[in-house]
Amino acid sequence: MSLRLVFPVFAAVVVAGLASADPPKMKMTTPIPPGIATPDKLETRIGTLTSFDGVPDKKTTALVYDQLAFQRATQAFLSTIQVSSMGAMEKGIREFGPPNTTALLFEQLLDSKALWLTPNTVSIYQTMWLELGDEPMVLETPPKVLGIIDDAWFRYVADFGNAGPDRGKGGKFLLVPPGYKGDLPEEGYYVYHTKTYGNWMVWRGFQVDGSTEPAIAATKKFLKVYPLSQKDNPPAIQFVNLSGKENCTIHRMDYGYWEELNTTIQDEPLDVGGLSPEIRGMLAAIGIEKGKEFAPDDRMKKILTEAAMVGAVTARALAARPEEERFYVYPGERVWTNPFIDGHYDFLMNGMTLLDSRAYMHFYATGITPAMAIKNVGVGSQYLIGYLDKEGEALDGNKTYKIHLPPNVPAKDFWSFTVYDCQTRSELQTDQQFAGIDNNSEGLKANADGSYDVYFSPQPPEGKEGNWIQTVPGKSWNTIFRLYGPLESFYDKTWKPNDPELVE
Repeated sequence: MSLRLVFPVFAAVVVAGLASADPPKMKMTTPIPPGIATPDKLETRIGTLTSFDGVPDKKTTALVYDQLAFQRATQAFLSTIQVSSMGAMEKGIREFGPPNTTALLFEQLLDSKALWLTPNTVSIYQTMWLELGDEPMVLETPPKVLGIIDDAWFRYVADFGNAGPDRGKGGKFLLVPPGYKGDLPEEGYYVYHTKTYGNWMVWRGFQVDGSTEPAIAATKKFLKVYPLSQKDNPPAIQFVNLSGKENCTIHRMDYGYWEELNTTIQDEPLDVGGLSPEIRGMLAAIGIEKGKEFAPDDRMKKILTEAAMVGAVTARALAARPEEERFYVYPGERVWTNPFIDGHYDFLMNGMTLLDSRAYMHFYATGITPAMAIKNVGVGSQYLIGYLDKEGEALDGNKTYKIHLPPNVPAKDFWSFTVYDCQTRSELQTDQQFAGIDNNSEGLKANADGSYDVYFSPQPPEGKEGNWIQTVPGKSWNTIFRLYGPLESFYDKTWKPNDPELVE
């Protein structure tokens, strides 16, 4: 199917006469100010629009209604990526067991067989899907983790662990479901209210001397999840090791997107504000509405398919080549980006929704928490995303690139690079199990001045094997440079990585 990008805004319009013949002047006729009447024939980017003195003919009416449905579907796609992304995460977790009692642990780290949006190759990922009923849920969390709870609309609910109120010691969290009116314990719990029944719980442990075992053992010892009424006899957790297993948590980008989105819309409460009335109106206009069957006819299926694909290309442009300067971390330079504008993890600023920021973030990554976005010297993590080389060209898996890290990399804990497939936004699948490198990697060599050079290519440059991440000929790639425990020189921009540059 041929896809036509047919947005009507800012279109060049060729104007014909207002009518085939001027009407006679009547007793009450007065001059009509310019700009009120619409010409009877317009040549636009969506085609020729014809009317009789302001009444569109049948062909034009059909054309503009198709265009209106396409517009609404495209904007709905970009405005609901977060919902479909969380729906795909839920589906991927439920494949291994029921919610509340199944914990998925990447006991030997998360490698490229798992299709997850932009994970790192160093942290120990662990996750559960929580499905609340009519009473609060207790979460007993392990120590020394970075943990997040996000709701089914991918909104932030709580941090636990190092960035949470337990300060990395572990604790009891009480998750209160929508509309709960009962009594709550007065003490002993960190209490958080969620606006959806489904919630995603994810936490990252840390290696100790290169071993994942202490973090995994702590989770298996301390993790408990149970309704408050079962606090005296909590159910057992089933732990599933997901390392090396195929697992997809990524939503579709074609017609199937709408079916996935509709599933979440039907499953969650309508009145919790997860989607604004404006977005819900756009969804209703294309047939997705709470409590109603989603059954588009052939005409609408064709429009929705095209809108999803144009929406997908738009989201990819927002991530790879943002238009707004605010996405670029270093002023005047257009390589290293971050989807959070001025630290606004909730995508709200000055009474406005940051539409492109929200779409970029949820297309590219998962996990919403203030700890990912705000300045917190020496704590948490910060991210630099690069799709392009220093010349502004897409990174090419056929070629050899180098990124230079000047001395004194501002990471109290450690730094890392991970390479991602631009189609899946998951780890690039190569001959290497893990598509990444970090400053604790065996064989990594620093330069004499304490700087580092990291190479990206199909084969390692001679003598640089320990500083090399493999790429795939015929595929593009992108990378995230992560700083764990970022220091002041990162925030004040007195230190920055070089842009990717071609190596001959």
